Amino acid sequence: MKFEANEVKAPRSEAPARAPRPGLSLKGRALRYLSAREHSRAELMTKLLPHARAAGDDEQAVARVLDELAAKGFISEARVAESVLHRRAGRLGNARVLQELRAKGLPDDIVREAAEQLQATEEARAYAVWARKFGRPPADAAERARQMRFMASRGFSGASVQRVMRRARDEAQPGNAPSAVSSQDEFGDD
Repeated sequence: MKFEANEVKAPRSEAPARAPRPGLSLKGRALRYLSAREHSRAELMTKLLPHARAAGDDEQAVARVLDELAAKGFISEARVAESVLHRRAGRLGNARVLQELRAKGLPDDIVREAAEQLQATEEARAYAVWARKFGRPPADAAERARQMRFMASRGFSGASVQRVMRRARDEAQPGNAPSAVSSQDEFGDD
């Protein structure tokens, strides 16, 4: 089928205009936020206040909605902390993860518990991050400084970064590499 230059296509029939959807209630908005990820009470308050003010409500209306959701178990500060630890601890050091928890408005006791959990694994997490990013010890002082800055920017403590760099250097030394265990050594066969 050939089209002529002056041939015009017939317009499609237009769909009927939809009526605008009414705005979500504060509870509906809160549930929408919570369905995406865990939110702390402080985060939800911050997100819901502009909508409440636009609808002519006040801070007490938002507080009532949040109280109701907390009573039903939809808001849990402990779950928020657990979620952040699960998502972020594998890539970040203690300082950065704890800063994120504080920014979410979590209570000090929950932040302290998270700090205790993180402290036990910081060096192992720091080494894993270093190995993924670099994988080999620095060749010179400038490269060492660059690697250390990267680790510090991720929130790992100076002591942990120093231990990671020392471990990387020691493992790179000939004769210090972990030796393969023979089957005789492993099973005690003679």
